[in-house]
Amino acid sequence: MDAEIVSIGTEILLGEILDTNAQYVAAHLPALGINLYRMSQIGDYQDRLANVLRDAWNRADLVLCTGGLGPTEDDVTRNAIADVLAEDVYVDSDLEAELRAGFARRGNRNMPERNIKQAWLTLSTQAIPNPHGTAPGWWSEKNGKIIIAMPGPPAEMTRMWDVEVEPRLRGRSTGAVIVSRTVKTVGIGEGQVDEMVSPLLKSTNPSIGVYARADGIHLRVTARSQQAEEGLRLVEPVERELRRILGSAVWGGDADTLESVVVRMLSERNLTVATMESCTGGMLASVLTDAPGSSDVFRGGLVTYATGLKESFGVPASVIDTYGVVSNETAIAMATAARRTLGSDIGIGVTGVAGPAEQEGRPIGEVHIGLDDGVEAQSLLINFPQRREAVKRRAVTNALQLIRRALITNDVRKLV
Repeated sequence: MDAEIVSIGTEILLGEILDTNAQYVAAHLPALGINLYRMSQIGDYQDRLANVLRDAWNRADLVLCTGGLGPTEDDVTRNAIADVLAEDVYVDSDLEAELRAGFARRGNRNMPERNIKQAWLTLSTQAIPNPHGTAPGWWSEKNGKIIIAMPGPPAEMTRMWDVEVEPRLRGRSTGAVIVSRTVKTVGIGEGQVDEMVSPLLKSTNPSIGVYARADGIHLRVTARSQQAEEGLRLVEPVERELRRILGSAVWGGDADTLESVVVRMLSERNLTVATMESCTGGMLASVLTDAPGSSDVFRGGLVTYATGLKESFGVPASVIDTYGVVSNETAIAMATAARRTLGSDIGIGVTGVAGPAEQEGRPIGEVHIGLDDGVEAQSLLINFPQRREAVKRRAVTNALQLIRRALITNDVRKLV
């Protein structure tokens, strides 16, 4: 089965939002045996959208749309699909009743009549339930081809895909299934990783791809087979060998995030962590609390943007006076102060220059990260002369890597 994705919304073309929906759907198609050949983005103009959908309909077996299912005048996805199908729309009485009941449950007795278009169907169309919003999706099937329309808001789209659409598509394709597993590493460069695993790179099924990412180097092992189980049998021994070769540089795989791995390691060791941040403005604390289980290991975080606040929470003024705010020594002192003030086993301090100007003669992108576990202290210096947001993200990633490294190297001595 060949597919195309059409993302609908003028806000995408204007760069106001990122098209994460297309990325999400595309990532799920290989395991269904569905070949994705094109991705298009189009604004909210009915004639243009109908032309794009008609071209996709003529080329592909499956057209997947996101966006344009709202109640406003510029939400024209249904109209365009009806044009492609050469069918009239009509108001489905059951959908209308559900729609009005939903408004009533939310305290709105009178549904705006403009919303009635969200109860439209055509003869070839079935509604796809959307409990997270007011807009049902459309599943239109005609002449052996399918057009599926899903809402634009990601929370609604992902739920509809996971629960309603993907299960119905599973088994519809007779093509080969593509199965992949990802091995994630840190601390070694892309070229070195490539050299270390070079004997395995000659394999064609499964194949191995090496990619540089913000959180390290990723290796994706991909196999093509008629059944997912067969693909996994091809992938698993290669993945095991990669992990053996790369050793402790491997920090996770597949859907793992660095913060979830760090939180899990802290939890396994019954340890807690606290943070004191300057240039990252609390981003490290925020990322740590994104991970499930963080409430058991994260004591709290201090955002001490002003120099005086660092001193108020226990950073010696003599350290700042001698070495400067942006220094390894101050980062370590911040880590120690966080550990003591918040009563954690491990403290992390982050200080640096995110921009837009130098500070104390230190260049934009210079960040110092300190760690104190009560036995010894260590620090890490990074230089990443990029935009402010990128500097902050890179600092957080390196802080998580420093925690992980400390947990591994201190296992025998202290942390087991």
